[in-house]
This record gives sequence, C-alpha cells and structure tokens, in this order.
Amino acid sequence: MNYKKVSLENWKRGEIFKHFIENLRCVINITADINVSSLRGFCKSENYRFYPTFIYIVTKVINSRDEFKMGYDEDGDLILWDEVFPLYTVFNSESEMLTRLVTAYSSDFQTFYGQIIDDMEKQKSNCDIQFPQKERNVFDVSCLPWLHYKSCDLHVFDSGTYLAPFVSWGKYEKQNGEYKMPLTMQIHHAVADGFHISRFFEDVQFQIECFKGG
Repeated sequence: MNYKKVSLENWKRGEIFKHFIENLRCVINITADINVSSLRGFCKSENYRFYPTFIYIVTKVINSRDEFKMGYDEDGDLILWDEVFPLYTVFNSESEMLTRLVTAYSSDFQTFYGQIIDDMEKQKSNCDIQFPQKERNVFDVSCLPWLHYKSCDLHVFDSGTYLAPFVSWGKYEKQNGEYKMPLTMQIHHAVADGFHISRFFEDVQFQIECFKGG
C-alpha cells in the first residue's frame, strides 16, 4: 500500500478541504443513467460476466483521478493512495445474504477479471455474511441488479470524515433501443465537487464505448 502525504498548505484544494471537514461536513450523491449497450453486447458475445467487467471499468476510472484516492494514514494525516481496490458485494440467493470481498486492482483486464472471478467462486458456497479486514486503500462498490432505480443514498455514520467513494449501480433496462443503467457516485465534498462527479460519469461512459477486453 503505497501513498504520499498531502500538505494542505500546498494543495490547491487545501482550504476547501478544511472547510468541509472542520465547518460543514457533507457528502455529494448523484445518480445518472449511462448507456451500457455496447458493454452488454460485448459481455454476451465474448461470454464475460457483466458485474465483474463493470467493476473493472469503474475501478479503472477511480484509479485515474486523484480525488477518488484520498484517505488517511495511521497517524490520521491526509494521504493520496497510489491505487485503490474495490470492496464489493456478492449475493447468495439461497441465504439472501451478502459477502463482501476485496480484489486487488490490475490495469490489465484479463488479469483483474481472472482474479475477481476466482475470488467470487471461492465464496460461492459460503452462506454467511463476511466483513473482511478492511484495507484502507479501498472504495465501496454495490449493485442492485433487481431494480432500475432513480436515486441511491448510503449514510455512513462515522465522524463525517470518510473520504472513499461509494459507487453503486442498478438494473439495466432497454429504453428507445438502448440499454440504460443507473449509476451512483457518492463522495465527501471535502475532496470532490459536482464537476469531479460529472467527469466520473463521462469517464465511465468513455471507457464503456472504447472497451475491447484487452
């Protein structure tokens, strides 16, 4: 887990960060529909699972932007991680319970996909909910494949300083010949504004359109 410390005095967002940590702790939560037609087609034609494939795309985008990789070291100092890993959920239909897993990120799709499938398969027969020892360089991923929702909000009841993104998506549905899927980004206002979240959606859509699985 490599990182570098962030000096609030030298960081262009330092004063904004201090304001939203010291004076007005809040998060931003935005949901928007994205077009997953090409990715759905790719997964079906190439026999890839949509869920882990989309986790790869989201993780690639998250790791491309510094605002989504902020955290704290053991002394509570602000840091920027070199890379962050997805902490995602796997649903067991028999127990109707969730297992939470972490898979190390690789920029190579085949490597990441193979590892995440292996991690999922190892937990396939496990009916008990698990909470892995949470590494600090993670962001939260969740999926509601049963519902095409309009909004999604997760309340994190901590001290109000949790910086990692929460990314969720729902069921994709065909609309006017295209498959649209709700995607949610939630993140602390101290590290990101509406501009950064809007760019996240643009980045995800771009990665979908150019994705070839290589």
